[in-house]
Amino acid sequence: MTHSNEEAHAPAKPKKKRRLLRALGWTLGVILVLGLGAGGFGWYTVQRSFPQTTGTLQVAGLEHDVTVQRDSSGIPTITAESSQDLFFAQGFVHAQDRFWEMDFRRHLTAGRLSELFGESQLGTDKFLRSLGWHEVAKQEVEALQPETRAYFEAYAAGVNAYMAERKGSALSLEYAALGLQNSDYSPEPWTAVDSIAWLKAMAWDLRTNIEDETTRAIAAQEFDAAQLSALYPGYPFDEHPVIVDKNWALELPAATLRAKLNAAGSRVSGALSDALGSSTLSDTLESIQAVDEMITSQSEGVGSNSWVVAGEHTETGSPLLANDPHLGASLPSVWTQMQLRCSTVSEACPFEVAGFSFSGLPGIVIGHNDQVAWGFTNLTTDVADLYIERVDGDSYWQDGKKHDVTVRKEVIKVAGGEDVPLEVRSTAHGPIISGLTPDFTAITEQPIVGTGIGADEAPTAPSNEASELSGEYAVSLRWTALDAGNTGEGIFALNTAKNFDDFRAAAALFDVPAQNLIYADTKGNIGYQAPGKLPIRGAGDGWLPQPGWDSAYDWQGYIPFEDQPMLYNPDSGYIVTANNAIVSDSYPYFLSRDWDYGYRAARIAELLDDAIAEGPITSQKMADIQMDNQMPAAKSLQRAYDGLFDTLTVEEQGVVTAVNAMLKWNGQNDPDSAEAAYANVLWNQVTKLMLSGKATDISRDDQSRLATFFAQQLEQPDSEWWQNEDADITSQQGLLVVAAQNAYDELTEAQGADQSKWNWGKLHAITLTHGTFGSSGIAPLEWLFNRGPYEVGGGSGVVNATGWALDEGYATTNVPSMRMVIDPSDWDASTWIHLTGASGHAFNPHYTDQTHDWATGVQRPWAFTPDAVKAAAKDTLTLTPTAG
Repeated sequence: MTHSNEEAHAPAKPKKKRRLLRALGWTLGVILVLGLGAGGFGWYTVQRSFPQTTGTLQVAGLEHDVTVQRDSSGIPTITAESSQDLFFAQGFVHAQDRFWEMDFRRHLTAGRLSELFGESQLGTDKFLRSLGWHEVAKQEVEALQPETRAYFEAYAAGVNAYMAERKGSALSLEYAALGLQNSDYSPEPWTAVDSIAWLKAMAWDLRTNIEDETTRAIAAQEFDAAQLSALYPGYPFDEHPVIVDKNWALELPAATLRAKLNAAGSRVSGALSDALGSSTLSDTLESIQAVDEMITSQSEGVGSNSWVVAGEHTETGSPLLANDPHLGASLPSVWTQMQLRCSTVSEACPFEVAGFSFSGLPGIVIGHNDQVAWGFTNLTTDVADLYIERVDGDSYWQDGKKHDVTVRKEVIKVAGGEDVPLEVRSTAHGPIISGLTPDFTAITEQPIVGTGIGADEAPTAPSNEASELSGEYAVSLRWTALDAGNTGEGIFALNTAKNFDDFRAAAALFDVPAQNLIYADTKGNIGYQAPGKLPIRGAGDGWLPQPGWDSAYDWQGYIPFEDQPMLYNPDSGYIVTANNAIVSDSYPYFLSRDWDYGYRAARIAELLDDAIAEGPITSQKMADIQMDNQMPAAKSLQRAYDGLFDTLTVEEQGVVTAVNAMLKWNGQNDPDSAEAAYANVLWNQVTKLMLSGKATDISRDDQSRLATFFAQQLEQPDSEWWQNEDADITSQQGLLVVAAQNAYDELTEAQGADQSKWNWGKLHAITLTHGTFGSSGIAPLEWLFNRGPYEVGGGSGVVNATGWALDEGYATTNVPSMRMVIDPSDWDASTWIHLTGASGHAFNPHYTDQTHDWATGVQRPWAFTPDAVKAAAKDTLTLTPTAG
């Protein structure tokens, strides 16, 4: 049975994430379903957690009445007389809609999942406790300004007020399921630390390159520098755009350049030092570029799109701003839509803001207020490094001396089991994480370190000097999110910004996760700021693990905010950010070698240029661009196969028919496209044959990187990457032929021999999987909480970024988590949508009521002004203080 109205074949399932409920048996799941299905009792259990959305509700802790208006999508607008009441009510309403999600998240961030699900989660808890998110969050709460601290405390009080009125399954259906295994569990009061800690989880989700660095460290045990360079080509600056396109060598004075390069630990040659001391900057450019090659040579990245267009190019004459952050698919969606409004906006109550929030966190993360709008994409700067340490007992080596390992003792409580003690060990770089996961542990078995910068970095074994130090190798993690930061302050500063200066001041507080911030305002201005804690590195660049025993590789501080890239009303009339390189190699600081390769950014810029040439850009055109399905590897695949079968004879004519159809294809991964179905299956087969059968399996998790790799290898028909010993392939032509046949066989088995019935949308369909019970392995529980499948277009590296994992089926696993188009000339003309719905309650009408529109590219009206909100309201609830 499916909860979707779509006629979709179930796609191949992606690899299961860790099963959270392994200890629950099938029988218990069946009993639960039977109980829920038994007439009135079943429906009572399901719906008793649905929130009250009309009438009046007395709530202890409020000072004045608060109004909660919900539109036809269940999206709330909260209006209050004071900031205290406003955030109290936001906490109350978030708990109404999403408390299970909030409770699970805080157990995740605190490394306490075993308290919910038992010993199956001990490994996860040990890793998360070692990272210490909750400990850092405590430090950040203590450092909050009194006014901001009051917002967080008011929010927590609102959550707790809701919890005081409801218990067990009255809070959420999930507690009925949990009670079958863990009947003693009862949620504890919410705290400000629980809210702040979620920012660490988002920073981890957007950390960008730890997996890449780990994969390279393991691959470097078998591959040489040339092979790694082929697998991880540099950013194609000559083909794809950067966000801030300027010659940074001409932007900064020579003395400033020298100071910054020295601060970064760069080994500036005598010739360069002399050049920097000369009277003219133009003479230094060649030498500066040589240093830049050591500092910045970019590589792959991750997803999200945003762009802003100036009024000179729009139908309204005012800016338009679009944003769609790409995250892992989840049910419920990571976002909640909401408006927060002070009934009278004043210095004491300054909020009139709407957009996307995180349940569990006060304020609005992405959206607009009455003056300015903003959007986020991941900065993809490298903010985390692995260090190979030499550890001897309770000491570690650095600079020829032993230093004490820092030890923190923890106790993990386990549902249904005994407490488990944990000892968290750290060096000056951060927590020791080898021994916690197989990959990090594998690095220590044959450690490879990077001992250079940029193009000069070469993977090498530890020096003889390091090998002679007593002890064993370990891996530690240096990551900006493990330092206390100010992002909790930044949210409220952004919510109340009135101009670009306010916006930049707010951005300066966004330490982690580091984000590209775009901007538009009611006065016609557009802008961009790259904020965040961005490390200044020492002798290395973090592309590979660094030698922890040498302090020359330690971070030297953070890039000053005033030196971080920004734009304001650029001549181009638009700004595009899509995780592409922020700056060229002339920027004097190292930022990353792991950028996204810029296919999405280039495609968005191309579509904007076309739209500008055709006439004024509309909000609908902005939304249409968000749904563009151009496949990054399409042209390269067509080039590879063009004419290939003109002189070859194949046994199965269907292969030739499929390839010829692909050669005429427009490259769009549309859901109803047969050609897209074959092209994506072919892409999977080609890359598998190129990268499997080697001494070490190579990660294929970044299809944009592989598109660049594939295009470059086409120019080298004798390259070793066209050989596959396991498949007895020795040539480029041979590999392409085998891949075409394999793709045909695979797709025929999945969707039949009639190629007119091949369909990318069915193959690529998304099944919305509940964040905990949805992967339990217990079919009745999964039936209760999961929804779908839903057919979708798009793909990995596509503007419509519905990502899928090569060789793990074609089902969508990563998504544009929301889409919005904001119109500052008329806030009520803005539109929005997100993956699921406002509610986290299974079977609530708003559980997945936005999913069909999300899948088909439809955005819903976004009322903002009081009159528009009143006209759109379907339900109105008044929260009133408890009498006496």
